[in-house]
Amino acid sequence: MPYFSQSLPSLTDVARPRRLALLAVLAIAAFPSTADARIRGYDGVWNVTFATTRGNCSSGYSVPFTVAGSRVSSAGGGRVSGKVNRSGGVAVEVSVGASHASGGGRLAGAAGTGSWHGIISGDRCSGIWQATRT
Repeated sequence: MPYFSQSLPSLTDVARPRRLALLAVLAIAAFPSTADARIRGYDGVWNVTFATTRGNCSSGYSVPFTVAGSRVSSAGGGRVSGKVNRSGGVAVEVSVGASHASGGGRLAGAAGTGSWHGIISGDRCSGIWQATRT
């Protein structure tokens, strides 16, 4: 019996850290991670203005995009698909009729900037974009 009484406290000592670890895992799962909070920090409607720097395409088009979590989509007109990562890096593809373009850049706070390239009304063009959250 002395051996059994000595091994019983050691089983309790092993079970206690396991319970604490389980509670820690449950607490972490219950609250959004810092990464999730940062991604959600870009949520909203962004007004994106495109400027052409190369090619024979019109400049100054402004298009609204919606960011929800890590997903970028259209807030009106055309098809928009893309992603934004935790650090604000964004990659987007846009198509309206026969015109299509892709671009990338970075969002930070309530502003963003980047570059784009594509075929607009049959012309190969590229340029820059700027975004502001509305």
